[in-house]
Amino acid sequence: MNPKIVFVTDFPDAADEARMISPSGFDLVIAEAHSSEYQDALMDAEYLVGFVDSLVNEKLYQDAQHLRLIQLLSAGYDKADIQAAIQYGVPIANNGGANSIAVSEHALMLMLAVSRKLVQQHATVTAGKWRGKVTPRVHEISGKTLGIIGLGTIGKKTARRASAFGMRVNYYDIDRLTEDEEDALGVKFNLLSEIFLNSDIISLHVPYNSSTHHMVGADELAVMKSEAILINTARGPIVNESALYNALAEGIISGAGLDVFEQEPPPEDHPLFGLENVILTAHLAGPTFESFSARVRNGFDNVQRVARGDNPLWVIPELSE
Repeated sequence: MNPKIVFVTDFPDAADEARMISPSGFDLVIAEAHSSEYQDALMDAEYLVGFVDSLVNEKLYQDAQHLRLIQLLSAGYDKADIQAAIQYGVPIANNGGANSIAVSEHALMLMLAVSRKLVQQHATVTAGKWRGKVTPRVHEISGKTLGIIGLGTIGKKTARRASAFGMRVNYYDIDRLTEDEEDALGVKFNLLSEIFLNSDIISLHVPYNSSTHHMVGADELAVMKSEAILINTARGPIVNESALYNALAEGIISGAGLDVFEQEPPPEDHPLFGLENVILTAHLAGPTFESFSARVRNGFDNVQRVARGDNPLWVIPELSE
């Protein structure tokens, strides 16, 4: 009997890609999470692949006692029960930066859209008001200072794209680059406090965990430039949304572009929805058509590595120590 891969996704393009490039010698079962087909398939599954961090809990390990690898198609894994994962010892790997181009492009898009007041301009034109009573003041991002918090794979790609737009790029990360690496990337290390003080635009690219929960709050927002913009394509709880709303409503900072929220989906009466200086997207920075190919390719490569006795790539830090 061939080893079984259970593949879980809410994105049809990812499922189509899995069917197309599924490695030979494996049985692929594409199933909806918690469905009877999923539960039945888990009984003899050796590989769980997909957007599955929320499925990682003690029950999973009890239901799937033959698991050899849990392969995420996402970069983040904040919904996974890490203690259960440690207890059962099955490696969990993330997507190896497969969505890094998509997310970095989205971050730049939000920087431009907020700086140019894109949504406000669109609404004015489609309302038949052309430029409205007052031509909006809009800004270029060229020559601006971008502060990147979290210089992992996505942060690095964001830095490269920002440099192409003529931005100066500073960064903060607990894993500081060497001077040669900084020179090659065209970035400069700043303390976290300096990032908040000196940046025209701040882009967040850290994982969500206890150390990054509400790392951007009222105190951090208060020291930012009044014309500054905050971009978050990482995870919603990294930002204290109540503090951000106050900062935007009171003009403490100029604007924000958010792809993520503390609660997803956010409530229909979310106070941020009433502001004109924020642009919001529905946690769709990463799921591009192109990224699905890279995600599934990386996932199946890891499956084959484990099957032939090699160690998987991109194992999450909590399980790789």
